[in-house]
Amino acid sequence: MIRVLIVDDEPLARDSARFVLESDPDVTVVGACTGVDAAALVRELRPDLLLLDVKMPEVDGFGVVEAIGPAALPAVIFVTAYDKHAVRAFEIDAIDYVLKPFEDRRLLAAVDRAKHRTRTHVQRFFVREREKTIVVDAATVDCLEAADDYVELHVGKTVHMMRERLSELEARLDPEIFVRIHRSTIINLTRVRELQPLIRGDALVVLADGTAFRCSRSRRAELERRLTLSRLDSPRDRDSSPQTR
Repeated sequence: MIRVLIVDDEPLARDSARFVLESDPDVTVVGACTGVDAAALVRELRPDLLLLDVKMPEVDGFGVVEAIGPAALPAVIFVTAYDKHAVRAFEIDAIDYVLKPFEDRRLLAAVDRAKHRTRTHVQRFFVREREKTIVVDAATVDCLEAADDYVELHVGKTVHMMRERLSELEARLDPEIFVRIHRSTIINLTRVRELQPLIRGDALVVLADGTAFRCSRSRRAELERRLTLSRLDSPRDRDSSPQTR
């Protein structure tokens, strides 16, 4: 099931899009609004997909994208009567650019492409820093730590901050690579060097760079299931003193 938020300043256009989407059993329309309310509703409803008009009063489609931010932006299909903004739309990685008035099958075909993308795991993070956006490959991330309403992405000695909750980001990660070891920590399994038992059933997870994180007792069994004993017993870098986090 894909959750869709319709953003358009014209009530008739919103109703028309909703009517078309309701013919697809894999789609749930979670809301409809103008550009002014879109960013707040995205934070509240966490849709998988935005159907987004371009030209709207007060806050236009690109203003909505900017207000949401790259870290929290759902997949986007622009639905608009203006064809001159297509290049800019695809620069922000929009899935499609549908011109009004549209045929039902044209919109449904765009949504089908969105389904495919939203059902795959995140491959890259887009981190906004000052006046630029940094692209971080998910496979290069050693671990992710919760920091209030932010998530810290640890890539070697570099830490990137994303405005998103860890629990929401976890759902988009590849479970074959990432595993939660604590309510505030997710680690990349390919970076694990050692697993050291602690008292009361907890464990210390040591990464390749020597940094260590505590694994709670309730999550230890799942972690051990995902790691092979041969890898955990590797003598590599045993003399390095872990820096516990």
